[in-house]
Amino acid sequence: MRTNTTKAKLAQGKTVFGAIVSSYAPDMVEMLGLIGYDFVFLDCEHGPMSWDQVENMVRAAELFGITPIARVPDQGASTLLRYLDRGVQGVIVPHVNTREQAERVAAACRYYPDGQRGAASGRAHDYNVGVGREESMAWINSQVLVIPMCEEVEATKNLEQILQVPGVDVVHVASNDLAQSMGNPPMAEVRTLMADLMRRIRAGGKHAGCGGNSPSDTAGVAALMDQGADFVTVQALGLMRTGADAFRHGVEAAVKRSA
Repeated sequence: MRTNTTKAKLAQGKTVFGAIVSSYAPDMVEMLGLIGYDFVFLDCEHGPMSWDQVENMVRAAELFGITPIARVPDQGASTLLRYLDRGVQGVIVPHVNTREQAERVAAACRYYPDGQRGAASGRAHDYNVGVGREESMAWINSQVLVIPMCEEVEATKNLEQILQVPGVDVVHVASNDLAQSMGNPPMAEVRTLMADLMRRIRAGGKHAGCGGNSPSDTAGVAALMDQGADFVTVQALGLMRTGADAFRHGVEAAVKRSA
């Protein structure tokens, strides 16, 4: 049975970093693990990955020492089960706006006595080879990360109630949908609200996630970390775009200097 190293680092008071991968790219998962990212955020809400592809992305993560976490497309218990049974060690759940929704999500992700997750004996349980049913269930309960997203104004109003839900580990705040729910004000206003949410989440005893980060806005990310963010995500495509731009512009500038 595998240890959730991202959850362990959070418990030690460390900040963890993850890259969002939205399409089938096991090699990208492997590279992120080698670089030293803590987790890979498999975006199955907006991305097109199939069940088999998710499972292979999880295998790549396991081999290269990076925690596989999936953003699921909806809050349904059957949806959560399908991703968890592929072996992901955490789920990021969109549009969780109330305590009741958070309670249903948390219960769907853990086995008795902590929840009501459907029981199976597949790869998440090492196929019950060398480990008993009760032991594997208890281990999974202790290792899974349950991460509701606070991305609507309604959720910000109900945040303290959501934070009281046992079994919620991280509350993740992403700027894009939050901005849309706010009526798309200037981004500075959105970031101000996010900073306040970071403080409230940590004050409520949970870990705070911040998303919608630009690879070039390191100062903005650092500011959110100063307010308590300790679960930080960035788009892998954004990282690639930044590197690609820097390379081309750097070469062109060097050519001009030598001409």
